[in-house]
Amino acid sequence: METAPRTESTPAPRAPTVGATLWRERCLSPWSPVTVLGAGLLAYLPVVEYAPAAVAWAQPAMKALAFGCMLGVVTLSVLRMGTTRFARLRRVRHEAREALAEYVRLSGRAGDRASASAREELPRLRARLDEAYVQQDAEALAQSTAALSRAVDKHFAVHRRNGTVEFLLGFAKAFAIAMAIRTVAVEPFKIPSGSMIPTLQIGDQIFVNKFIYGVRIPYLNKVPFQAVRAPARGDVIVFENPNNPSKDFVKRIVAVGGDTVSIRNDVVYVNGQPLQRSRPEPYTYMDQDYRTGEWTSDKAFRFEERVDGKSYAVLQNHAESDASYRGGELVNVPPGHVFVLGDNRDNSSDSRYGLGEYPGALEHTSFVPVGNIKGKAMITWLALGHGGLFSNLFGGTGFNTERLFQPVR
Repeated sequence: METAPRTESTPAPRAPTVGATLWRERCLSPWSPVTVLGAGLLAYLPVVEYAPAAVAWAQPAMKALAFGCMLGVVTLSVLRMGTTRFARLRRVRHEAREALAEYVRLSGRAGDRASASAREELPRLRARLDEAYVQQDAEALAQSTAALSRAVDKHFAVHRRNGTVEFLLGFAKAFAIAMAIRTVAVEPFKIPSGSMIPTLQIGDQIFVNKFIYGVRIPYLNKVPFQAVRAPARGDVIVFENPNNPSKDFVKRIVAVGGDTVSIRNDVVYVNGQPLQRSRPEPYTYMDQDYRTGEWTSDKAFRFEERVDGKSYAVLQNHAESDASYRGGELVNVPPGHVFVLGDNRDNSSDSRYGLGEYPGALEHTSFVPVGNIKGKAMITWLALGHGGLFSNLFGGTGFNTERLFQPVR
């Protein structure tokens, strides 16, 4: 007796789910390239911080990612606004997601107290909404969303908080998350002056690492514990001016607590040893009048200075040493403080000059308490200074792509 050969049936294709549809929408949202850029930036920061040589390939890659994401945002935005039908579907989908979120929230709040009719009706209406969502039928989706919203109102009205309370709770959560990020992780800072030229240019927007020195308690200016390491010589830091708490400054640490510092004829001595310097070279840079916004060209001499193996560029107005800083006396940096200088040495209100709060009192040395340090400068994530794209349209101020994602050394 012969038997018929077995044939394997082709499995039916899996029907799309609401979850898959939501992920597809997220990928086609203009916010998806922004998310990709944020993820790339999170990976880029530790790479350039702890592997300085990697910047040679990491910075161009980060620039390419940024421009690709910008193009993606523009393209997806244009596509989303392209047709009236798509715009209506997008609006209905948003209303459906809100209705689903409210249903999940209130059903969880009601728990076992939900009535038998609610447990029977609401899952059925949600299933209908899910089906319309997957099919992307705007009319059916609008009807099923309205039906679910009416049923939620009928069964869960007693479990709904006051609208004002819901708004305030949502705002409080968002504010708490934003404050936690700014306090513990990363904070943006804009460079307002030329005191750190050539390291930082006027208009640079930088990210500040808030975690590396420890979690700082704002207003109390206390750091309960050290996270990664203590502030070190050569670090570029953002700090709250101890002589004027309303101002934030950015300077470079050249000495830490327990060090002795003296400056003789523009040469910095730390613990009796002069900081190594290269031969000065002529340098031209652009400065900006903070009152008029007008850009002017200034000349100085640029040289490389080294401290603890870290090399950075410094400017001074004279090719040779000049006794422009009165004193030269030895000062002791108190424990728990740092001594800071601007890289543009002859145009910086730093520890030599009371951090700008004691005009003319050149002998008034001011130190920065560690508790006032907000964090360490990491990268320039945006450069809106002199030159670059669109500078002809805005009085010389433009978008400088060369400085994009440049590490702060």
